Amino acid sequence: MNDMHEELNNFTRNEVWTLEAKPKGARVIGTKWVFGNKQDDEGNIVRNKARLMAISRIDFGETFTLVARLEAIRFLLAYATHHDMKLYQMDMKSAFLNGYINELVYVEQPPGFEDPSNSNHVYRLSKALYGLKQAPRAWYERLRDFLIEKYFTIGRVDTTLFTKKTDNDLFVCQVYVDDIIFGSTNKEYCKEFGNLMTKEFEMSMIGELTFFLGSQIKQLKERTFIYQEKYTRDLLKRFKMDDCKSIKTPMATNAKVEADESGIKMDQTLYRSMIGSLLYLCASRLDIMFSVCLCARFQADPKEYHLTTVKRILRYLKHTPSIGLWYPKGASFELLGYSDSDFAGCRVEHKSTSGGCYLLGRSLISWSSKKQNRVSLSTAEKEYIAAGSSCA
Repeated sequence: MNDMHEELNNFTRNEVWTLEAKPKGARVIGTKWVFGNKQDDEGNIVRNKARLMAISRIDFGETFTLVARLEAIRFLLAYATHHDMKLYQMDMKSAFLNGYINELVYVEQPPGFEDPSNSNHVYRLSKALYGLKQAPRAWYERLRDFLIEKYFTIGRVDTTLFTKKTDNDLFVCQVYVDDIIFGSTNKEYCKEFGNLMTKEFEMSMIGELTFFLGSQIKQLKERTFIYQEKYTRDLLKRFKMDDCKSIKTPMATNAKVEADESGIKMDQTLYRSMIGSLLYLCASRLDIMFSVCLCARFQADPKEYHLTTVKRILRYLKHTPSIGLWYPKGASFELLGYSDSDFAGCRVEHKSTSGGCYLLGRSLISWSSKKQNRVSLSTAEKEYIAAGSSCA
C-alpha cells in the first residue's frame, strides 16, 4: 500500500495529470496496478515497485524503446577498462512520468483510489504514463533534449550513447530505458553528472556498476570480469536441473542434431522457454553459442532427442556456472575480427554455419553463430559468405 501511495505522489510531483469531468464522446483508457521488485547481484530485494499502468489500446501507430545493444554495453566496459575509467550506475524511479505527450489522452481513476465526490471524473494526461505506446519515446526525447542542452553529444550510430569531451578528459553515458551507466576519465565529472541528473529528475545513485541486465560485473584495477552466475543458477532452478549431474562439455563430439520425424514430440512451450533463456545467457557465454543456436533450429517441432540435447547444455552449465569474460587493461585497442565456417554442416538443408568474433585489443565484445542463407557449392564460397557476413 505504501508503494502505491508513493507512486501516486510521484504523479503529483511530476504534474502528470489533471482530474476533469469526462468530456462527451471521449475515449478513456483504463488503468491497472502492476507490482514487482528490483534485486541486486545476489538476489536480494533492493526495493519494491508499484506501477500504475495504462491498459493501452492500439491507437498509436509507432513504438520506440530506449535500449542499448548488449554489444554496446560490452564495448563501453572494454573502453572503460582500457582508459582506466570506473563505471557507475543510476536508476530513474519513474522515468516515463517525465516525458511530455502531444496527444489528448484520458485515463480512468486508479483502482482503489477513486475520488468519492467525483467518481465520474477522469484524468487528462499532461505527461506519459506506463503502458502508453508513446511513453518510451516521450521519455527519450525529454532526456535527450536535456542532455543536449547541457552540451552533451549524442552518438551518430548509437543514439543511447551520450558523450562530453573537455580538453583531455572524456565523459560517457549509456542509457537503457531507466538505467543509466556513466563514467569519466575525471572522477569529478561523475560527481557533477550525478548532481545534474538528481536536480532535474528523481534519480537514485546505485554506485559502482556491479549488476546490469542479468550480468554481474567486477571492476578490478587491471581488468573487468563479466559473468552471469546468478542468472545461470536461477536458470537451472527454473527448469529443475539444479540437482542434475554435471558434465564437462555442452555437446558430444560427434552429435548429430537433426530433424527427427519418428521421435516423441515434446512440449513446444517448455522447449522454446529453454532456448530463449539460454540465448540470453549467451550475452557472456560464447562457449554455448553454437550449441544453443543449433538446438534453436528445431523450436517449431521439438522431439525428445532435441530436449535431451538442450538438457545436456544445462548440465554443462551446472559444471561451469561462473565462466565469463575477462577484459584486461592493455596497450592495444584495435578492432580485430575473425570468421570461419563449416561446410554443409546442417543435415536438414545442407547449408553451412558461419561463426565470427570481434575483439577490441584483447577484449571480446561480439560473437555470432548463424546458418548461412544459401547452399554453398564449394568450400571457397562458404568462406566468402562467412567473411561477408562478418563485415555487414
